[in-house]
Amino acid sequence: MFKTLNELEEQKNIWIFGYGSLVWRPEFAFEESRHATLTGYSRALCLWSCVNRGTPEQPGLVFGLKQGGTCEGRVYRIPNEDIIGQFRKLWRREMPSESYTPMWLPCETPEGIIKALVFVMDTRTNAYTGELSEEETIEIVLNAAGTYGPCHEYVTQTSDALARAGIKDDYLVYLSNLIKQRLA
Repeated sequence: MFKTLNELEEQKNIWIFGYGSLVWRPEFAFEESRHATLTGYSRALCLWSCVNRGTPEQPGLVFGLKQGGTCEGRVYRIPNEDIIGQFRKLWRREMPSESYTPMWLPCETPEGIIKALVFVMDTRTNAYTGELSEEETIEIVLNAAGTYGPCHEYVTQTSDALARAGIKDDYLVYLSNLIKQRLA
């Protein structure tokens, strides 16, 4: 955690890029939030979840960032008075299994480009799903549940939250609609 924090020249005005559940449940204090676009990465259900949205016997899927494309999300500025405390909360949530590689990357916002902490999928870990077909993805999402509830709720809540935030992800909307149809 401190290694990542120390990579910044100045440890103030620290921004975090959210692209999944951080959009609808950040769980850390922030002073400002903006729409942001990250170039070079795209949102994907590419991370196995064996606790929060699945079990070891029936793993679920959660979002990660894969190389290629662009991803719209939100950036959050952590209060300067409590950077360490809020950073700890974020780190406990996002890095318990070290499935992500934390990186400081440029994000484009309406107010200009800022450098934000981005959690990118580490494709070398066992938590990386590899390529799944659309049907495999839907079956996993429909059948998995963990301590935070059913995987399908996570996917549809994320899709709905992105739409409310004015973030367009056509494939996620399509996938969410397929899941809702199957559940009906």
